[in-house]
Amino acid sequence: MKRVNVAIMGLGVVGGGTYDILTGNHDHIKRTQGVDIRVKKVLDRDRERVLGRGVPESAFTDSIDELAADKDIDIVVETMGGVEPAKTFIIRMLQSGKSVVTANKELISKYWYALEPVAKANGVGLYFEASCVGGVPIIRTLTESMQANRVCELYGIINGTTNYILTKMTEDGSSYEAALREAQQLGYAEFNPTADVDGFDAMYKLSILSSLAFHTTVPYGNIYREGITRITAEDIKSARDLGYVIKLLAIGRRENDRVEARVHPTFVPVDHPLAGVRGSFNAVWLTGDYVDDIMLYGRGAGARPTGSAIVSDVVFCAKRKTHEYTDFGIAEKADSHIEFATDFSSKYYLAVTACDRAGVLAAVTKILGECGVSIRNILQKGGEGEYAPVTFLTHTAKEKSVMTALEKIDKLESVRSIDSCIRCL
Repeated sequence: MKRVNVAIMGLGVVGGGTYDILTGNHDHIKRTQGVDIRVKKVLDRDRERVLGRGVPESAFTDSIDELAADKDIDIVVETMGGVEPAKTFIIRMLQSGKSVVTANKELISKYWYALEPVAKANGVGLYFEASCVGGVPIIRTLTESMQANRVCELYGIINGTTNYILTKMTEDGSSYEAALREAQQLGYAEFNPTADVDGFDAMYKLSILSSLAFHTTVPYGNIYREGITRITAEDIKSARDLGYVIKLLAIGRRENDRVEARVHPTFVPVDHPLAGVRGSFNAVWLTGDYVDDIMLYGRGAGARPTGSAIVSDVVFCAKRKTHEYTDFGIAEKADSHIEFATDFSSKYYLAVTACDRAGVLAAVTKILGECGVSIRNILQKGGEGEYAPVTFLTHTAKEKSVMTALEKIDKLESVRSIDSCIRCL
């Protein structure tokens, strides 16, 4: 039976979960997959933490040179996170003839183009199933199960932190600030939650997923990004009144050479399957030209789900005689023939606070009409004093038309503020 030696770089939450699975399920993997996978080395700065996890002292190292020089190590798992030193360490491992498995979505999104050629030149593998959507096998689905199809659309909830916050705001009536604090206490959100709540995490993942789905480089810099920090309790209530829930969605579409990629809060109809994805769970909806619609659902983060995806890659890598790379050749920039849509189409929820007097609503709707934005629904609520909130639900309109209309509406003396602009699925 083939024996494969593995090293883990970084024994934090995800690295620890990976170690637990590789050791705890060793016999199961050996029996069912026909490969004997052993953790030979663990690279970390904190010796006591590593030994406290039950790692043998002989397996501990704090030297990247020792890891690179060890000819018996076949696969290296990177769970350090961040760009550096992870990028330098991964390149070093690839150059020393070791395949690499990583969960590092930021690194892959930003430097995939630099890592894959090194792996290819040295005849080793680069695997990153765990970089997107935790334990949900979305990457393997795209690369191993959708070959018969042109994937024309993918969208979903791919950040568990924001989904948890929005769920608490929707179901418990929590404020954004209170829901964020609870997410931090439970370990779903970092002390500095910017990567999650401002949409960066979802943007990195969408860059990877849409590149694989559409067989072309979709740089993260070409993705429209908007986070959830401006979502209010009033937005949540309005969504409910109109038959929607609010989710942070990552959306990717390709039609011929036109690609649309965006991350933003979205009104999702309550009868859509994504509307029922609660808490820290994730889900991705795929549409292929022949298979039609597929949805994958599961835990999007955490030691065990992410560790499960990492170990899946380790087993997949260990059983391969040759390694495969992207069929389109990932690059730093998008192909010159690809057009990235900025004036995409959507329905919109708009909230405005305006003077509560005759003629004001007519002035606002006139501007919307002149800009080509057709109104589907208007809800005017009683306000306090001379101002009152007004909400609009539009028919499908162009992004630039809506933004132009809002700029003009905001200049009206009778309008105090533009409170919300949220796109609808």
